[in-house]
Amino acid sequence: MSVPKTKPTEVSAESHIAAIANEEQRNDAQALVALMRRVTKQEPRMWGPSIVGFGSYHYKYASGHEGDSALAAFAMRGSELVVYIEADFEGRDVLLAKLGKHKTGKVCVYIRRLANVDLKVLETLVARSVAETKCRYPQPNENDA
Repeated sequence: MSVPKTKPTEVSAESHIAAIANEEQRNDAQALVALMRRVTKQEPRMWGPSIVGFGSYHYKYASGHEGDSALAAFAMRGSELVVYIEADFEGRDVLLAKLGKHKTGKVCVYIRRLANVDLKVLETLVARSVAETKCRYPQPNENDA
């Protein structure tokens, strides 16, 4: 069985973001930290060298493949912010249609500038993605905290 490449690290998310050379991108990353912190009630943590993640969950597929992943996450990829959301949840396409200027992949929303999107819609997308993830992968003792 393969070992997941993307794991939590001890690198500070704040130092990672502070090292972003482009001021607008750095400010956008800081705004995404605030948004995801609100949604998840978790502090940012680096997952691998470039993904800023919030919270975590354990998944196990029918194939037997399992691992851990961030509940909500984003990364700076070149000139775009990449926000990671669930591939399928109720209302996803409707929200994406209202988001503003972006591109999508299966689980990625590519945004060049946060100024080009509706931040309330983005926050709703992240919140619904988190809710869907928690529903799909309930964690033992999640309510014991």
